[in-house]
Order: sequence, then C-alpha cells, then structure tokens
Amino acid sequence: MTIHPSTDLAAGMATRPPLELWGGFECTVARIHDGFRNQIKETGHHDRPEDLDRVAALGLRTLRYPVLLETIAPEHPDRQDWSWHDARLGRLRELGISPIAGLVHHGSGPAYTSLVDPAFPDIVAAHASQVARRYPWISHYTPINEPLTTARFSGLYAHWYPHTRSLAVFLRALVNQCRAVVLSMQAIRRVNPAARLVQTEDMGKVFSTPLLQYQADYENERRWLSFDLLCGRVDSQHPWHGIFLKAGIGERELAFFAEAACPPDIIGINHYLTSERFLDHRLEMYPGFMREANDLHTYVDVEAVRIDLPARQTGPEARLREVWERYRLPMAVTEAHHGCSRDEQLRWLMEVWNAAQRLREDGADIRAVAVWSLLGAVDWNSLLQHRNGFYEPGVFDIRSDPPRPTALAAATASLATTGDFDHPVLDRAGWWKREERFYRPRSRNSKLRVVGSPRRLLITGASGTLGQALSRVCHLRGLDHTLASRRDMDIADAASIDAALQSLRPWAVVNAAGYVRVADAEHEAGRCFRENTEGAGLLAEACARLGIPYVSFSSDLVFNGALGRPYRESDAVDPQGVYGRSKAEAEQRILAAHPQALVIRTSAFFGPWDVYNFAYATLNGLARGRRMQAPAAAAISPTYVPDLAHAVLDLMIDGASGIWHLANRGHVSWHGFAVMLARAAGLDAHAIGVADAGAAPAVTVLTSERGIVMPTLEHGIHRFLHDSHDHWRMAVGQGTGG
Repeated sequence: MTIHPSTDLAAGMATRPPLELWGGFECTVARIHDGFRNQIKETGHHDRPEDLDRVAALGLRTLRYPVLLETIAPEHPDRQDWSWHDARLGRLRELGISPIAGLVHHGSGPAYTSLVDPAFPDIVAAHASQVARRYPWISHYTPINEPLTTARFSGLYAHWYPHTRSLAVFLRALVNQCRAVVLSMQAIRRVNPAARLVQTEDMGKVFSTPLLQYQADYENERRWLSFDLLCGRVDSQHPWHGIFLKAGIGERELAFFAEAACPPDIIGINHYLTSERFLDHRLEMYPGFMREANDLHTYVDVEAVRIDLPARQTGPEARLREVWERYRLPMAVTEAHHGCSRDEQLRWLMEVWNAAQRLREDGADIRAVAVWSLLGAVDWNSLLQHRNGFYEPGVFDIRSDPPRPTALAAATASLATTGDFDHPVLDRAGWWKREERFYRPRSRNSKLRVVGSPRRLLITGASGTLGQALSRVCHLRGLDHTLASRRDMDIADAASIDAALQSLRPWAVVNAAGYVRVADAEHEAGRCFRENTEGAGLLAEACARLGIPYVSFSSDLVFNGALGRPYRESDAVDPQGVYGRSKAEAEQRILAAHPQALVIRTSAFFGPWDVYNFAYATLNGLARGRRMQAPAAAAISPTYVPDLAHAVLDLMIDGASGIWHLANRGHVSWHGFAVMLARAAGLDAHAIGVADAGAAPAVTVLTSERGIVMPTLEHGIHRFLHDSHDHWRMAVGQGTGG
C-alpha cells in the first residue's frame, strides 16, 4: 500500500498517485449475550483459503483483513492458535496484497474481558504486540474498528454485549477502546516504528425538525468523539469534557489522550445509507415506527435519505468533506457497501467512488475507497441480533460453490485497474435519490431529472403475469425498460424482431412471452411451439447477432417427475407433454444460437399482482366458506413471482449465463401448498380435500447446483399474504358478511 505525505497538498496534486481501490471481508466477531457470531465463518471464508486468490485476480492490492483477538486467543490470553492466520497472511504476502490488520472488529474481546473491563486496553495491546512481532512485514493496522459505533450499539442501544442503555457505559466502552488503540499502536511501533494507524468510524450526521435541533446538535458533537480522543482534542474546552467527567471518566484518563495523542495516519470513514438520521417529533406522520425519547420530547429516528433535505447536505461527499475540513488528515472510505439489489449496489459504489474523486479534485487528501463485504454479510439487517440467515451478496455470492462473481466483481476489477466503470444501470440514480424514497410527499413539485437518454431493457410479454411482474420490479429498481406486447414485436417473426430491436436498441432483452396453457397445449401444439420454441430461438439469434444479453424462461415440465428427488440443472430432460417438449427444445435452440444467454427454469407461479393463480383462488374460496380440493400426488416448487423477478434481474446484471433453476426453497404438493396458505392466513385448512387420491406420484421439484438464490417458500407465502392483503381480505369480508 502506498503512503503519501499530507503536507503541501496543492503542490503534490498533479503528481500524486490515482485513487486506489481497496477491499475487505466482513469480519465481525460480536458477542451477543453469551454467544459469539463470527462473520468469517458465516460467510464461509474460514474454510476457503482460495478466496484470497479470487481477490487478487480482481486487481486488489490492499485488503482489510482480520487478525482478531477473539479468534486467536478465545479462551485465555496465553492460549493462542495462529495456524489459520499464518496460512492466510502468508498467502496474502505471496499474492502481493498488503493487509490492513484488524485486531478487534465490532467485538468486545473474548469472554474473559469486555468493553467495560479495565484490563481491556492492555489485553488488546498485548495482542497487538504479538501480531507485530509475528508478522513484522505488516505495516497498517486498525486495532479497533469503529469504536464509537461499537460503544453505541453495545452501551447505548443494548444490541451487543454488555447490552445496556447507559451513557456512562457507552463512554466507558468508548474510552477503553480508544485507549486500546493508543496502547496497541505504541506496542506495534516498538516493533515496527513505521507502522500506520488506519482508524475507522461511521461518521453519519443527524438532522431534525427545529424543535429537536438541540438533540441533533448533541448527537452530532458526539459523533466526533473517537477521533477527537485519539487526536488529543478532548481538553477542558471540549463540549463533551464535562459529560465525560459526570459519567465517571476521570481527568487523568482524558489527559492520557492529550499526552499520548495518536492521530490516525489515515482516517477511515465507513459511510452507509442509514448513517444519516432525521429526528421528527411529529409522530403521527410515521405510523408503526419505534419511538425514541429524551427528557423533553418523544420522537422518531428515521433515515435522512427518506426526508426531503437539500441534496448538498447529505451523502458521502458531504460527510467526507466535513471530516477533511475538521482534521486535515489523509482519508479513505474504508467501507463502501449497500445490501440491496445489484443495480443499487453498483450505483452506491460508484456514488462513493465519484464523491472521493471530486473531493480529491478540490484538494482533499483521499487515498482510497474500500469495496466492503467482498463475500457479503449475514444477518446485518438485524445488526446480527437474529439468526435468520439473511444474506446480502457482495463482490462474490457465497450461495454458489465456488462463490460466484457478481456485477460488483466486474466493477471492482475495472476500478482497480482503470479507475472507471460503466454499466447501463448507472444511467439512473439510486433509490436514495429517487422520488419513491420519501416517507411523505415532497414539499416541492419538482421531479428529479435524468440527464441524457437512459439505456433501456426490452421485456416481452406485456399481457402476461411474468412480464407485468418484471416491469413492476424494474420500476421499483429504477431500471428503464420497454414492456412490449405482440403488437410491438412478434417474437416468432424474424423481421418483426429485427425492426423492434433496431428501433428500441435495448442493452438487454428479457423474453417473458410465450404460450402458458399447459393442458390446452395438447391440442394446440402448433401454436405452443411457435410461441415457446420458434419465438424464443429467433429472439436469441437476433440478440446474439447484436451482442446483447438475452434472458428467457423454461419450466419444471421439461422433466418427467420420475427421478424421485429435486432436479438440478445438469439432470437430463424428458418432457412428457407438448408444453414441456416446447420448452425443452427452446432451451436447446436458445443456447445453440446464443451461448451466453440465460435460461431460467421455474415453476408454479403465485404473486400479489393478479388473481389468476392457485394461491389467490385457494384463499378466495376458503374465505367465502367453500370446500376446496387440490392434488396431493405431484410435488412442486411454488415460486413467488416478485422473488423470481428480482433474482432474474440480479443474475442478468451479473452476466450469468446458461440454465439456472429458480424457485423458492422448499417443496410441497399442490394440496400441501394450499394447506400452508390456509394456515398462514388463519383460514380453515381442514376444508381442503385431496383431488387425486391414488394417483401415481411425480416430483418436478427444482433445486440448483449453481446457487440457491431464492428465499424460502414460507417467506414467500408470508410476503404474498402481506402484499395481496387487499385482495384476500376483501374476500374474507365478503365470505363472512363483513
């Protein structure tokens, strides 16, 4: 990693190296009550040393990497196991990747210490000394990641151990961590005098209604405390000096930081979309929100990006500029991550990257942006408090074996080598800048404009369930698209296809058109093959000629159901009916014409946006007091259409190709599916009879050997009931006389 002097910035701007791209693995080891969560294990990196080679192949040469106290000496400071770290750090050295060694990452140490233990700083410093002696070639360290944030989550908000809501505990945890940073760097520099401190922190800002400005001011002064302590700024004139004393932090403890000031060599800012907050006393405007309270007022604390604030006041550029103007120390963005759809992840990364570039042009000494969560993260949507297995992909998606590069991998490789990256999804701003983000209507009638002509997707099948769903999800995700009907383009007519593609010039095509009436296909074979096979093949040929991505859909009915287990992508097809044969032949034609095409096999749609599906019909009938029947012999993979649409768009943006199976995890018979729906909706499951007693069993359940990227069936049912609330509640009301 290159380190540049921070003096005489103006003279050096013309010759300083370009903005670097770093990387990092989410590596938190957090204590929650009496248990520990280890993200390196939960994302699988613990058992996959080859992940480091994947990182190197992207062109990254600096990596935030864990050398954590909790994993090396979990039971006693004197009982250490360095074997895992010896192997991983040795491989990083061979690959030419410089680690920024993290010693405690959102943790409170092993069970024999804690954030409020007086011995905590010395225990961490002893660990730092051992790390420096064992790996003297490591030059950059983050002894404690985000000490202020960790102290807030542990001492003020009770999320993590010791689970308190106490200002005194918060400040004790903060002081202990900052003292640990100082003592650690002193110990490290006794071994390596040139060692550098890369100190990270989340530097969000709080905004508010005028009534709550005093609370915002209090929190905004608090956010600087970790850096102010390390820089020796907390003297008798500091706004929080008296608060420290009242909380039991002694004068000598505060004087330690002035006498042994340890300003960061690089200030690392971890900025997230939720980092900036808005406090509002108008509770009625936010139904269902958790309320906060101080001695004077009760209020809600919401994401500032969802409030109509002046654009220049919020966002990564504004926060980075504040930090630069306050400290004038070299900086880096040490975490750039957004757990959302792939297009939004790309937009956020590029917004952070471009913000850093603009500030460099203004003279700020910003060295790098770190792509965070290279392997994604597990359960961070609950701050690790719940073990739901909620996974956010990163540069790689660990739901595939080996981990599958996402579109972020292409962005990372491009930024690391050229400093630039482009993709059609970047033609639109992220959701945090679009109109739909607001909790309440904007005070002005102006609309956010899009400069130029955004590149568009073409989606066929305007009258079908899938085409409509894809269009809805594209609107939600800010993906400009054209939803084409048969009048706009006949996919079984080569001339019509060529004319439409020449006119619309899409950057990708998603073919959701086709013949869907399985039973009728037996006596309408010609029409079925024209729409499902000939049309899909012709469209693939046209996209291949133009060199644009192509996505089409197939079915579980390409299988005969006799295998006795869920079908994987590589299993041989053996369709038993006309519909299945039309899809199987379409797959062959598509991939022969366009080997990079993406073919999605799926099954048994249900969704909230139309009433023409089994789930709605079942609930509607039960709600009206009818007895229902459903087949029990065949096992299927019900697929919640919004989940399917999101997964397809993510895979398409990632550049995935070949055949993929996409269905919600879990399989049931149609009868079992009806029972699950009834029970989840609170209706009478006993009113559902078996329609095919004695029929031969058939299993056309889909699973995947390429990656399980869909949520569970139970989760899909839960969201179906929520999203289709108006439809089936109306039916309940009609059925009960309400």
